[in-house]
Amino acid sequence: MSCPDGKTNGILPSQYGEASSLIESSSSITRQLVSIRMIDLSTLSPAEITVVGSVFCVLLSMHFTMQLISQHLFYWKNPKEQKAILIIILMAPVYAINSFIGLLDARGSKPFYLFLDAVKDCYEALVIAKFLVLLYSYVNISMSERIIPDEIKGREIHHSFPMTLFVPRTTHLDQRTLNQLKEWTWQFCIIRPVCSILMITLQILGVYPPWLSWIFTAVLNVSVSLALYSLVKFYHVFAKELEPHKPLTKFMCIQGIIFFCFWQGVVLEVLVGLGVIKPHHFWLKVEQLGEVLQNVLVCLEMIVFSVMQQYAFHVAPYSGETEKKMRMNNGD
Repeated sequence: MSCPDGKTNGILPSQYGEASSLIESSSSITRQLVSIRMIDLSTLSPAEITVVGSVFCVLLSMHFTMQLISQHLFYWKNPKEQKAILIIILMAPVYAINSFIGLLDARGSKPFYLFLDAVKDCYEALVIAKFLVLLYSYVNISMSERIIPDEIKGREIHHSFPMTLFVPRTTHLDQRTLNQLKEWTWQFCIIRPVCSILMITLQILGVYPPWLSWIFTAVLNVSVSLALYSLVKFYHVFAKELEPHKPLTKFMCIQGIIFFCFWQGVVLEVLVGLGVIKPHHFWLKVEQLGEVLQNVLVCLEMIVFSVMQQYAFHVAPYSGETEKKMRMNNGD
């Protein structure tokens, strides 16, 4: 496989093979989607329709994701950035598959759902870490070297309440403040999986009272809010450098998957705990109703996010398409 001009765009033959295999996988997923459409839904029970619909959602999410991955592998120009992008865009199918597994065992125990959450939480932490690496790469700053270019040093960082209780309202960008923003993001990458492991361990040991669950929820809420705040501040400080990379759409994809799903799960848990949502309201006669509803909604929502990622993490910057458009605009 080669480009029209006979060049290979700097891609190794093995990477062509990977891209081709992913294209074949995407075609296989498409055939499975077609076969699902041929199922006579009138012969299925409501619970079976839920499972079939979830399978359709998972396969559709995988189709869009594999399509985007194959494009990045074909135009493999910047390994550092594109490796981070591949890990980020895999989050949608990982969430969908994780939720579908939980849905298959709808009568599963609380430790089972906590285990699935732990897998998802660890991947969330990895995605946040890789997104921060991607942002650093976009602004051309090394995370390991303690050097800030003179042209961006001294930029103002304006903090809002309640962060002003801990830091001055206005600070200036230097190595200390940049490290502070990085640490505020990294703490989530540590606290998230650690809390998940502790919750599973305590649940297995039988020492997991309801009040402790709310403490973990509060801790995770503070941690996730601090990470979100840090990423927002990083975006504002480097808005000029990040503008060509469509940072807002990328940020919305990650924020939507991680933070929206987190709060959706909290709201469902509260509604079930208060008795607003009860098993007899649905065809799902299961004990862990909140977890089951969350899994169904996540399977559906991951289709939306996998489509959003097609735009947010488009391959154009690495295929030369973006540079070509810029040259055409400059020529005009």
